[in-house]
Amino acid sequence: RNTMRLNSITHRRLSVAIVLFSWGSVGVALFTQHVLGMQPCPWCIAQRILYLLCGALAILAALPPVRSSAGRIIATLFSAAGIVAAGGALVTALYQHFVAAASGSCAITAADRFLTETGLAEWLPEVFESRASCAEADQALIGLPYSIWSAILAVILLMLGGLALRALWRSRVR
Repeated sequence: RNTMRLNSITHRRLSVAIVLFSWGSVGVALFTQHVLGMQPCPWCIAQRILYLLCGALAILAALPPVRSSAGRIIATLFSAAGIVAAGGALVTALYQHFVAAASGSCAITAADRFLTETGLAEWLPEVFESRASCAEADQALIGLPYSIWSAILAVILLMLGGLALRALWRSRVR
């Protein structure tokens, strides 16, 4: 019987899974925006940024050679930062769902101010420009509000990040 044991999964493979989930979710968001017409709000854009950051940190966590203590520490720091980013995405998704979407408008929020201050919307408007209120943006997609899908993704990324850290520290230093 061919079963995969949890101990056989490396942190690099888990990092690849994190990149695929996080960056894939941004691809899905862009598809739903540009093809299905589901426009993002400032909190949606904040989640996109956090998912892009999760993927970038996962790549950085997979790069150092973990056979040395220094490489393992660097990989741990990037992995931990990725977990923090995924946690931020979870909080942001839940805030969007329970607070911002219920208010009818999400203008002049922390997310809006961040987007204005960084200039991301001007730099790459097709990806980072908010175009809807939070109530409009939290439409149902396959029966669930968009923000709940995002929260589910963030939980998956948190679990993958935790497993990646576990795998990293269970591997042998030579």
